[in-house]
Amino acid sequence: MRRRALIGTIAGVASWPIAARAQQKATPVIGYLSGGLADTAGSYRAAFRAGLREAGFVEGQNVTVEHRYAEGRFERLPAMAAALVSRKVDVIFAGGTQATRAAKAATSTIPIVFLIGDDPVVEGFVSSLARPNGNLTGISNLLADLAPKRLQLLGELLPRARQIALLVDPRNPSNRRTIQEMQNAAQAKDLALHVVGAVSEAEIDGAFASLARLQADALVVHGDQFFTSRREQIVALAARQAVPAIYASRDFAAAGGLISYGPSLTAGVRDSGAYAGRILKGARPADLPVVQPTVFELAINLRTARTLGLAIPPALLARADDVVE
Repeated sequence: MRRRALIGTIAGVASWPIAARAQQKATPVIGYLSGGLADTAGSYRAAFRAGLREAGFVEGQNVTVEHRYAEGRFERLPAMAAALVSRKVDVIFAGGTQATRAAKAATSTIPIVFLIGDDPVVEGFVSSLARPNGNLTGISNLLADLAPKRLQLLGELLPRARQIALLVDPRNPSNRRTIQEMQNAAQAKDLALHVVGAVSEAEIDGAFASLARLQADALVVHGDQFFTSRREQIVALAARQAVPAIYASRDFAAAGGLISYGPSLTAGVRDSGAYAGRILKGARPADLPVVQPTVFELAINLRTARTLGLAIPPALLARADDVVE
């Protein structure tokens, strides 16, 4: 009996490291949920990883990131969010308002870090910007507030333009505010505003085809996530139809768009990664205030301006943060 007891004790001691390792917390998992396209999101994935590194996490070493892209089909987002919840991820990053709605509906316990262009209080995601008081926090880019500024910049560039088109994604209820803000700004400048919508690649083609019928002198492309994921198509159509257009992020100007004004999307994704890392370290979303950008980038593509036969006013060029030659 003593020998058996000794053997049992030795066996127990030998197995303890294995049991202890099994009880140690596994590598944390972040669910990355986006309504955009996977093949155009490389720079955003890199920015998210950079934010994680700021918090001490390196993908593939001490954190795992599982990516889910709806490829512009937002109706797929609820099922994708539910799958991440079933996977028991530690944090969900939701890129875009629709992805955030899907994630919020899927869980009230898993922390969610969002990056949206809308007001998270109005959307019901948080109770206040300073104290979110729930399982959601993140970055809000205030796209509706910047829409009149883009109209002003177009006026500086094209002082004779009287007919302006606004391209929006009608699936986003928050765009009602954007449209109202733009209508007010256009009325104050005695401009005619034509609102066109698109929810698919084919509808983007149709929206641009309608610009000639509307006799649009210029186009404002709202910063909807769907349009950002289709920026190559949109910039190509604007060039083909020779329509001056202003966009919500410098990603469009870098892709050949004429002019853009807005916060840096890559900076927003990087900040989201840093927030996700802080939560993995123990911070509560309820205690992390919603971040709003304080720096807005004005980018101008001189090559595109020359192609359109436009001379950029020196005062506007002097204010540009990025000039694409």
